[in-house]
Amino acid sequence: AADKEKKAEDEKKRFMFNIADGGFTELHTLWQNEEKAAVPGREFEIWHRRHDYWLLAGIVCHGYSKWAEIQNDARFSIINEPFKMDVGKGNFLEIKNKFLARRFKLLEQALVIEEQLRRAAFLNLTQDAAHPAMALNSRFAEVECLAESHQHLSKESLAGNKPANAVLHKVLNQLEELLSDMKSDVSRLPASLARIPPVAQRLQMSERSILSRLVTSAAGQQDSGVIPGSQQFPKGFQGGQLQGAYGTSFAQFRPQYSVPGQQQNSNSSSGSGAAVPPQAAFPGTAPPPK
Repeated sequence: AADKEKKAEDEKKRFMFNIADGGFTELHTLWQNEEKAAVPGREFEIWHRRHDYWLLAGIVCHGYSKWAEIQNDARFSIINEPFKMDVGKGNFLEIKNKFLARRFKLLEQALVIEEQLRRAAFLNLTQDAAHPAMALNSRFAEVECLAESHQHLSKESLAGNKPANAVLHKVLNQLEELLSDMKSDVSRLPASLARIPPVAQRLQMSERSILSRLVTSAAGQQDSGVIPGSQQFPKGFQGGQLQGAYGTSFAQFRPQYSVPGQQQNSNSSSGSGAAVPPQAAFPGTAPPPK
């Protein structure tokens, strides 16, 4: 019974955080390598996924580029741990702030892609299979599969295995052909991208209208930071009705989780008026203490 309770407690404390960027950034590759280095006992000394989570939480609380305020906030002290060995260096703060800025830029890029993928899923968008970008993606998958499935041949060839050496040469020739095809696909991409209509044309809005919509609400007042679901889409999707979605309305769509440290609306659905404690951005994580 005690073992079961301990196991349940460990599972409850397990850290969970993810950004579903679809592999369009190097974030998950970095996380994989960093978590291998973050062995037990050095979980906080090596920057990895957990530090990214609290860096984003600090930016939510203090704002963009407020590195000093975030570092001085005891709730986000974890982001200072990987830099303790560099405290004595003369340009310590510069190195630290540049790293935080670069890391946040990568996280922001991944979050933007995650949001675009979410919207594409809601709109049921699909990519034209004949588009040069899709051909490039397909060839890249072939290269990756071919390289991974034959990576053992190099060791066998060096060990004097003649059949493995012959197969390795064939594989290398195939890789060379694929890379040549990818080079041709890349050369055609600029022309394909140039034919894509501008954002203003696709939204059927002027640049002034787009900027105005970003900073003001439908009532003409300053935006409170909460964009209703019905205003997240261009003209043609009023009221949250999405074409091809069987009339499903997303006008009342709300995120499942709040940002760590963000207070929710005190007017709960029960009408009690009591303040609701902030939820974690992802299940399995706790919000920063007050």
